Amino acid sequence: MSTSKEFIEFILEQFSDLEDVSARMMMGEWIIYYRGKITAYVCDNRFLVKPVESARKLLPNAKFEPPYKGAKEMILIEDLDDREFLTDLFKAMYDELPERKKK
Repeated sequence: MSTSKEFIEFILEQFSDLEDVSARMMMGEWIIYYRGKITAYVCDNRFLVKPVESARKLLPNAKFEPPYKGAKEMILIEDLDDREFLTDLFKAMYDELPERKKK
């Protein structure tokens, strides 16, 4: 099952208070960028963020799941209704995320 158009639109709407959040389709699923850095994946209507230390601290009881078979586990965000928390999460994660690789 791939991510529905409605789900990716909902995710992007939840981050509309942040500048420079974008999504790019890759192999039928989505990668979410914040200020040019890969921050999250949206796969099979699931929202998964990179498991950096700040995200682990903000989500101490979160589940970990791979975005797709064979991938490293990421943090599954199940409560997607709290826009303020999601915005704060991305801001907290930013400095820990690796820079985007140049082609």
